[in-house]
Amino acid sequence: MQTNCIFLPMTNNKLTGMGVALITPFKNDESIDFDALARIVELQIKSGTDYLVVCGTTAETPTLTEQEKEDVTRFVIQSAAGRLPIVLGVGGNNTKAVVEKLTTYDFSGIDAILSVTPYYNKPSQEGLYQHYTAIANASPLPVILYNVPGRTGVNMLASTTLRLAKEYKNICAIKEASGNFTQIDDIIKNKPDEFMVISGDDGITFPLITLGAVGVISVIGNAFPKEFSRMVRLALQGDYASSRQIHHHFTELIELLFVEGNPAGVKSMLAVMGFIENQLRLPLVPNTIKTYEKIRVVLNELNIKC
Repeated sequence: MQTNCIFLPMTNNKLTGMGVALITPFKNDESIDFDALARIVELQIKSGTDYLVVCGTTAETPTLTEQEKEDVTRFVIQSAAGRLPIVLGVGGNNTKAVVEKLTTYDFSGIDAILSVTPYYNKPSQEGLYQHYTAIANASPLPVILYNVPGRTGVNMLASTTLRLAKEYKNICAIKEASGNFTQIDDIIKNKPDEFMVISGDDGITFPLITLGAVGVISVIGNAFPKEFSRMVRLALQGDYASSRQIHHHFTELIELLFVEGNPAGVKSMLAVMGFIENQLRLPLVPNTIKTYEKIRVVLNELNIKC
């Protein structure tokens, strides 16, 4: 079955390289810090980031109101000013609600959507297929699937991903964060030529690119866009030795990113570096002092100005 939806084409080079899943910086009163967000967006643009992902999980989207999501989205579009592509997170565990947003929302300035597998209600593989079929038929933009079973409680198998990739031309890519190399390699090996596999884990981005992934949607890129985008670029160019060196350079820091959950780790890094206040919204809380100090030590060892 092919979708009849008219959509804007997504050329492969728009999603090749390093995309960054932007955080939402908060002030100490938990209001959105748009000045800090502007600084982070400008850092990305000047440092070689290939595209931005707005209102993903790293943005603490479940804690934002609908108006705040809209404000953040429009602010990032305005700040980027067409200088790089924008991907918007549009997902949920209520298929009807997702479809309604896709058919009513103003997607001006957005190049593609990223849609996570439904969380909590744990659909079957057929349920996942039907969910994304509805999204593909409704979306006016290219769709990036997002498989992150550690957060959603359900793993979309390679067979389901490939079924969707082969049947719907506007499903252009998957952000794979299962951590299952066999599953990801199966997708890469059997996918249509134009379908892209994007790493959803900073720590395994380098090996996944050697298997055929086209890049990463990164968390650590919020803090280190220049360095991490260079690693990705070198790997895509086949300079594995240089890319591997950068990969190993960041191994310890990437581990600290997620030891107490995302985005607590990257917010600690950005706070140490002076970009933001170290503030999250409940139920998320900042890193413990112990982890925060470990991050500070590693940053100093990496000769980052703190």
